[in-house]
Amino acid sequence: MLAFANAKINIGLNITEKREDGYHNIETVFYPVKLYDVVEIIDAATTHCVIKGLTLPGAEKDNLCLKAYYMLAEDFDLPPQQICLLKNIPIGAGLGGGSADAAFTLKLLNDKFQLGLTVAQLQVYASSLGADCAFFVENKAALAKGIGDELAPVDLDLSAYYKVLVKPPVFISTAEAYACVKPSMPEVALEDLIKLPVASWRTSVYNDFEDSISKAFPEVSALKNSLYLAGATFALMSGSGSAVYALFEKETRLPELEKDNHVFYNV
Repeated sequence: MLAFANAKINIGLNITEKREDGYHNIETVFYPVKLYDVVEIIDAATTHCVIKGLTLPGAEKDNLCLKAYYMLAEDFDLPPQQICLLKNIPIGAGLGGGSADAAFTLKLLNDKFQLGLTVAQLQVYASSLGADCAFFVENKAALAKGIGDELAPVDLDLSAYYKVLVKPPVFISTAEAYACVKPSMPEVALEDLIKLPVASWRTSVYNDFEDSISKAFPEVSALKNSLYLAGATFALMSGSGSAVYALFEKETRLPELEKDNHVFYNV
């Protein structure tokens, strides 16, 4: 069995406070986009993961797909599986690729072995693997609060827009991004701002990571400016970066950005 694990973008990202446990509370909207990894599970003699495509840093034991398998195996009698992961979603980009892979692995195992886990139960398992992992269980636009694991559906449809995603050759760790931000409560809740026309988001919907990330990596702010100069209605860095996405009202090609970056069209 296989599944196409899609990426997400963040429509706004407010870091509202630092918690006593050291994590941060946020307010953001997760929105699924059409950029995919491929996850496949196959019966095998031993459980392991085969990775193709982009190279993943770290040891195999840290792979989220394997962690998802072993988590379910603690509660269910699962036979060994080979997990095949074709990695296309850029790493260190703020697109949630690893979380998506883990969530889709959980869903594949649930379906293949008829475990009978509900959406809510899958979300509980997913949340223990990553803050944004639970989003990919239902995989629909959602307002996320807490550390990104408190989800509520939102009525947001961006299908009328042509979406461009640009990943510069920069890797930004989540810990590095959080180290430079100052939490604050927004004057207007994001769930209210996204109800406004998309054209107004440019002056009202922000990503709190952008200022510090752009100082450390000026190519990120340069990309955003280039997207606006190309006619974007709205552009923003996704998550903790470094990918920047843009919404256009018509099909757009940006060959000048393709020279030094990974550019994905109509995601």
